[in-house]
This record gives sequence, C-alpha cells and structure tokens, in this order.
Amino acid sequence: MIKDITIGQYIPGDSFVHKLDPRVKILISLAYIVDLFIVNNFKGYIFIVLFTFISIYISKIHLRYIYKGLKPIFVLILITALLNIFMTGGTTVVFKWQFLTVYREGIVLAAFMVLRLVFLIIGTSLLTLTTSPIELTDGIEKLLNPFKRIGVPAHELAMMMTIALRFIPTLMDETDKIMKAQTARGADFESGNLVKRAKNLIPILVPLFISSFRRADELAMAMESRCYRGGEGRTRMKILKLTGRDYTATAATAVLVAVSVMSRFVFS
Repeated sequence: MIKDITIGQYIPGDSFVHKLDPRVKILISLAYIVDLFIVNNFKGYIFIVLFTFISIYISKIHLRYIYKGLKPIFVLILITALLNIFMTGGTTVVFKWQFLTVYREGIVLAAFMVLRLVFLIIGTSLLTLTTSPIELTDGIEKLLNPFKRIGVPAHELAMMMTIALRFIPTLMDETDKIMKAQTARGADFESGNLVKRAKNLIPILVPLFISSFRRADELAMAMESRCYRGGEGRTRMKILKLTGRDYTATAATAVLVAVSVMSRFVFS
C-alpha cells in the first residue's frame, strides 16, 4: 500500500497537460479544489466528473495510477463516510436500530464528503504526475514573486515545498524497504488488532528518521557543492511563457467554475 501513494511522483510525457505552463496548472488545480466545495448538489458534480476524466484522458495518464493514488485513502474515505452517516442529524429517518439512527441528510452529506475526498486526491495527483519538480518549483516561485515586495522569500518557499513534495515517494520507498527488512527478521505487521499493528509500526520510525536526516544532509551538501545560494541572480534554461494551450485550459476551467456556480442556483 505504501508504494501506491502517487502524490509527488512524476511521469514524463508529451501530452497536452504535460506541456501546459506550470503556473497555469497550479492555478487550475487551486480553482478545481475550490470548485469541489462550491458545488452543493449531485447534478453539479456531473460537470466536475466530466472535466476530471477528460483531463485524465488528454494527459495520457493510465487509470491504474489514479487508482493507486486512491487505494491508500480507502480507510480514510470509509471512516469519513461512517462518521457523517451516523453523526449527522436530520428529519428523515432511513434506518434505526437501538441507539443507531441514520438520517437521509447524513447519507447525502457522507456522499458529498466521499466525492470531495476522491476528486481532491485525483486532482492533486494529476498535477504532480504531469509536472516535473523543476517546473513545479519555477511555477510556484513565479506565482509568489509579487509577494516579494512584502518580504516573502518566494524562491526559498517554492524550493522547500517542491523538495517536500518530491521526497514523499522517496520516503515511502524507504519505509517499504525498512518494513521488508524487519519482516525478514521476524517482525509482524499484519496480524493482531488495529492497536497492536500500530504499535508494531513504532520500530520503523527510528530508522526512517535517521534515513530522512541523512538524505537531508546529503541534499544540503550537494546543493552547497554546486554553489547554490538562493534565487538571486539565477538564470533558467527554460523561460516560462504562456501559449495558446494555456489560454485554452484556463478558459475551460473558467467555464467549469461558472457552470458550478450556476448549478448552486439552477439545481438547488
């Protein structure tokens, strides 16, 4: 399951989505996330579903990567759904047994939360799967540049966020190796109840922290050996420039947001 985490991974390609300006992809992702919470009815989600799967299709990312990204959060989705179903009150009783009462409003809210979680993961995974870490750094830095006037270290923030995102799959691979090594030495991570299995994971934390600090030190030494001194005076081989495809993607996203806003009034 650890290897199924796709956030932070990048799959090279030459699709329409891959060629988009990273600034545009970041802004589209933010608009997409906001859009998930704008829609308040199931008919409005039809447009989000269509937009999402069209984006996946033109990005040429195989659906198995999308599925792999959702597998680690199945438990979280299930817990979220159950909490909303049994903890939300209402007026229309659907099921009642002893102290458990399920209302129609709770089922509807649970469905909305599940949809939002699923498409939130899909949207963020699609961003990192189609954008290289360097492009992501450049895009974030360019978007933060206007805030330099008030003292915001745009380049440093962009670098930190990108490194953190990039190291997610690396740390997951390291965790998987540690678990396999300890399993070969007799450790058991599968049997027992949830509490026992959680306690069995504690011995993984120490070598994982040591490995993380070692990687961070190696990265710092590599950056210093290459005379890295921040973003001041740095030049880029590829200059970000908006093209026709960027305007097309932005227009499509604007249409999606407009339709989503309208759906709150038309389908309410």
